Amino acid sequence: MSDNKSVGPVKAIILSAGQGRRLLPLTENTPKCLLPVFGTPVIAWQIDALLQAGIEDVTVIAGFQVGKVEALLAERYPHYPRVKTLFNPFYEVADNLASCWIARDEMSDNFLLLNGDTLFDAGLLSQVFTAEKAPITLCVDFKQAFDEDDMKVQLDADGWVKQVSKVLTAEQTDAESIGLIYFREQGVPLFRDAVERALRDPRKLKSWYLTIIDMLAQQRLVNACSVHGFHWCEIDFIDDLRRTETLFTVEGGALKEGSKPATILRDDILPTSI
Repeated sequence: MSDNKSVGPVKAIILSAGQGRRLLPLTENTPKCLLPVFGTPVIAWQIDALLQAGIEDVTVIAGFQVGKVEALLAERYPHYPRVKTLFNPFYEVADNLASCWIARDEMSDNFLLLNGDTLFDAGLLSQVFTAEKAPITLCVDFKQAFDEDDMKVQLDADGWVKQVSKVLTAEQTDAESIGLIYFREQGVPLFRDAVERALRDPRKLKSWYLTIIDMLAQQRLVNACSVHGFHWCEIDFIDDLRRTETLFTVEGGALKEGSKPATILRDDILPTSI
């Protein structure tokens, strides 16, 4: 029924505070979100896809080399005043739960939360926006086997999320999180308030925000949206950058499914600035 579908979020928050040390030496002076794919920084691909989907209120949580991120946004999006940055001064000592805490005042309406290192097919967002209505919608994909670095997801028989953790066993794991979550209606304050409470405990400074999603999933508040069939890539290692050559092509300024390799990264040309 139509009233079970979403009309889409009104804003997006992108978590891009980290340096991306596993991508050294590329990230020695350049934050991971500014590494180029097909000549365009990762963060710009994300923002362009959001703008194309009608989301013009975009907050980028920046940390390492924040000035470079600010400069890119000012140069590329001068006509979009609601595309902005928030600085996370704790990026060296905290994980992405702290970035969510920095962004908590932005969590006032339905919103998307994106990892700043996830590239995705531009058509993937429409799949998310039309997903069955739930307070929190976690985007997941499926594959034959999962490795220790995957953020694993256990689902119940109805497709609702039971657990989210990197340490789930093979028997518990049904899917993986791609790093894109849709919060709406009561899911917005539930997540925001849980983040606020969590960081009152100093021991949570090194936690991932998905520990909050895992907790809320146990209250049956988190549904899963399969994006299987859409191409996406989490960029953690240099090989991930190379993998984008075969996953994507560029069509009309957007990332699309692709199969023809293009030379976008060479070992002897390592970007040190954007």
